[in-house]
Amino acid sequence: MARRIAAGAAYGGGGIGLLGAAAVGVVLAEVQLAKRSVRGGTAPLPPHPDGLYGTSYGPSEPLRLVLLGDSTAVGQGVRRAGQTPGALLASGFAAVAERPVELRIVAEPGARSDDLERQVGRALLDPGRTPDVCVIMIGANDVTHRMPPTQSVRHLSAAVRRLRTAGAEVVVGTCPDLGTIEPVYQPLRWLARRVSRQLAAAQTIVAVEQGGRTVSLGDLLGPEFAANPRELFGPDNYHPSAEGYATAAMAVLPTLCAVLGLWPESDRLDAGRHEGMLPVAKAAAEAASEAGTEVTGARAPWALLKHRRRRRLPTSVPTKLAAPTADTWPAELHGSD
Repeated sequence: MARRIAAGAAYGGGGIGLLGAAAVGVVLAEVQLAKRSVRGGTAPLPPHPDGLYGTSYGPSEPLRLVLLGDSTAVGQGVRRAGQTPGALLASGFAAVAERPVELRIVAEPGARSDDLERQVGRALLDPGRTPDVCVIMIGANDVTHRMPPTQSVRHLSAAVRRLRTAGAEVVVGTCPDLGTIEPVYQPLRWLARRVSRQLAAAQTIVAVEQGGRTVSLGDLLGPEFAANPRELFGPDNYHPSAEGYATAAMAVLPTLCAVLGLWPESDRLDAGRHEGMLPVAKAAAEAASEAGTEVTGARAPWALLKHRRRRRLPTSVPTKLAAPTADTWPAELHGSD
């Protein structure tokens, strides 16, 4: 496993390298400044979006969706349940499947990869109600708490393997790019970006090898984020805003639907969009550098790199879901590829 992680990091552009004493001092000062800036904001307590979505599709057996991971999976930073990634994914999932979706959140704010074992236990607590698909969003706290990447991906690998063995499909939203956080300045920004991308590449390798699929969250989908950092960050300058979560959810939704055969699949790879069959380590590194990229396992040691088409962020994101339904997503999601 260590060799595979090293290969992913090497494809991603090499290691961080050795920092001189002066550079280390600057980085430590930047870390303290970033911590003070982030803590200066106020993040509301996360809402609880658990429940049944898409009830208008009738009394058929609902698909079961479970979210595991950290505060990003919970939706920390927004005030309404309908603004969380879980609610957005559940309502979009229901719209594409035209079936009700039962959403359950076992993710926890502040969680690291070593918390996944306990979360998987909660997700599989009822043997008769195995999730149809699980989404895992993890990694940011591993970076900020300096968890060794070998330890981080070992826990992720075990979680994906356990969920797949139980019969659940798994989609992993890999470590976001912490270099995009506004309070982080150079050289800490460069360092955070490098470490985040290397962890995302390593996460991709182990998740794919255990039968899961990954979607790179990166900088929460580049162009929109770079153009609207104030809109896509929440009040604490760290967690995404409602618009930021919607942007990330729209990247994960096609893969979430594809694992259950609900999203149109093309037989041809689009070379113009840099899709192709690559060694898993190279596919992982390329995905880590371009947000919104899906990596799916193929015949070992190969993986399929895919850029699924996605719509632009709607001009207005739903701010209230009195009774969660699939109607919160635009009609273009039906049948798009």
